[in-house]
Amino acid sequence: MKFALITERKNPPDRRVVLSPEACQKLVQDFPQASVVVESSDIRVFKDEAYIKFGLPITNDVSDADVLLGVKEVPIEALIPNRSYFFFSHTIKKQPYNRKLLRAILDKNITFYDHETITNSRGNRLIGFGYYAGVVGAYNGLRAYGLKYGNINLPKAEHVKNRTELEAELDNITLPNIKIVLTGKGRVGKGAKEILDHLKIKEVSVEDYLSKDFDEAVYTNIDVLDYNIRKDGKTLNNQDFYENPQEYEANFMRFAKVSDLYIAGHFFGEGSPYVFTREDAKLPDFNIKIVADISCDIDGPVACTIRPSTIADPVYGYDPINEKEVDYKDENAITVMAVDNLPCELPDNASRGFGFMFLKDVIPAFFNGDKDGVLARAKMTEKGKLTEKYAYLQAYVDGLE
Repeated sequence: MKFALITERKNPPDRRVVLSPEACQKLVQDFPQASVVVESSDIRVFKDEAYIKFGLPITNDVSDADVLLGVKEVPIEALIPNRSYFFFSHTIKKQPYNRKLLRAILDKNITFYDHETITNSRGNRLIGFGYYAGVVGAYNGLRAYGLKYGNINLPKAEHVKNRTELEAELDNITLPNIKIVLTGKGRVGKGAKEILDHLKIKEVSVEDYLSKDFDEAVYTNIDVLDYNIRKDGKTLNNQDFYENPQEYEANFMRFAKVSDLYIAGHFFGEGSPYVFTREDAKLPDFNIKIVADISCDIDGPVACTIRPSTIADPVYGYDPINEKEVDYKDENAITVMAVDNLPCELPDNASRGFGFMFLKDVIPAFFNGDKDGVLARAKMTEKGKLTEKYAYLQAYVDGLE
């Protein structure tokens, strides 16, 4: 079976790749019946020469490969018919802007697997870039604080080579005695937490965070039941929240009253209460002045996230009274960092981490008869049709919704 790493053709350019040179070498060592070719690229974080060094062929024609591996959406005109593809299509939520892409995948008889649909038997995602979104998002949140107040000087994450250099930049700063609240304990939250821990910011309990003042920077990492409560007053468990989000209302304002910086690293499920609303942000005791919204749901659970920002221009201001964008240095503005492709800023580390997961959880399925059902669950299209699991997308494909 021949795998191909394809050139990323979406603009703006994405330097990430599914497999690093070392990961490709491990693939062919672990599975001698497999081969890997690399489509030449002058933007990929690992240069062609790095793959050649590991004995991997570089080519401009990958049309004879069985499985083509990419990161971002493949332009319709670049799709090769009758092949299998992996990439992030951004279609499973019926995103209107990629309707034509999914149609083309079907028309070209492509067997398609979306990285987002690769799950275990319990429905939990097996691979993703979320961890490094958390790492870069927390870094960018601290950088945004410095941009607003001028007391922290950090370069853009995209201007450092890797995480080691990023952490070296953090070692040069000193934080004032601010309070930081971090939502989320999944991959994103874990990545963000590691940045706060690298800075040796003191982690405190919810109770102490809400009730005490400190003479140093502190943070608290909160889970869903820390900032949501059941409307009937019952105290149950996280699973009840996930299964019955409509029975809950947000209780985040108690954190908003005492926090300076909010890092949003949570997953927002359909039907869940908003973390804070535009009306909440108008309240005189709403104290948060910096929001690093890693999740970046527009006009969603984090009210000040009214648009995504970009790596080139990562922060903007939100005027909570007038509900409009303003200069982020405005005295009354909430400074928002809502870059929606954060892992692109650390493409080396992000690619290595992603490749490790892909090798561990996906590649074996091609050679063990897919005994755990990984490929079967992830397969969205086959023989020109949506698979049964993704048949709900048919009306979307047809333009009926």
